[in-house]
Amino acid sequence: MIDVQRSAERFVTTTDWLVSRHSFSFGQHYDPDDVGFGPLLVCNEDVLSVGSGFDAHPHSGVDIVTWVLDGELTHRDSEGNSGVVRPGRVQRLRAGSGIEHSERNEGTRPAHYVQMWVASDRPDEDPEYAQRDLGEELAAGGLVTVASGPDLYKGTSALGLASRGAFHVARLSAGDDVELPTAPLLHVLVARGAVDGDAVGRLDAGDAMRCRSVAGLRLRAAAPGELLVWEMHVPAG
Repeated sequence: MIDVQRSAERFVTTTDWLVSRHSFSFGQHYDPDDVGFGPLLVCNEDVLSVGSGFDAHPHSGVDIVTWVLDGELTHRDSEGNSGVVRPGRVQRLRAGSGIEHSERNEGTRPAHYVQMWVASDRPDEDPEYAQRDLGEELAAGGLVTVASGPDLYKGTSALGLASRGAFHVARLSAGDDVELPTAPLLHVLVARGAVDGDAVGRLDAGDAMRCRSVAGLRLRAAAPGELLVWEMHVPAG
């Protein structure tokens, strides 16, 4: 089964410094029938004004993956970690038993990024922070495995996840074709550009699809863009 969520259907939070589009219930926006998809609890597409951001706040029991589309985002946390995330570089924060972090736009233009939270299978572990540069792999085309649970994609350079799933990114040129992983649950966000698929038709920037027990699904790029793909090995329910 495939459900398509159009960009215009997402909840939106707007302030004088932030525009945040939510794929699931978040903050003041609550729908009891849409609080996540499997272990994927949050998928927010944010545009953060220069000089603004989120001051120190706590998290626990989730892995937080941040993917920047434009600009940059600066991270600092209570474990002494810090880093700047830019396009082509992924950031993963394992909140584990508890951590505080801040995220601010200290760059010179708005920061446009997607942040995703996935429930941890090991919520009592110590917090952990990591970054990875994917520039060369993305340039080669195809689906790049960015982060993965311990029993998937062994032998790759994927960052570790405390969850039975994996996160992939594809940077596509017009006409490129990509086959999605086979898993009980897939969540696919068109972060930029547009794609076509025989089973779903056209998906434009900001559109997403939620797939249950679908195998061999292929998407073709109708315009240059990026796909963000979560593969989750939990019972489809």
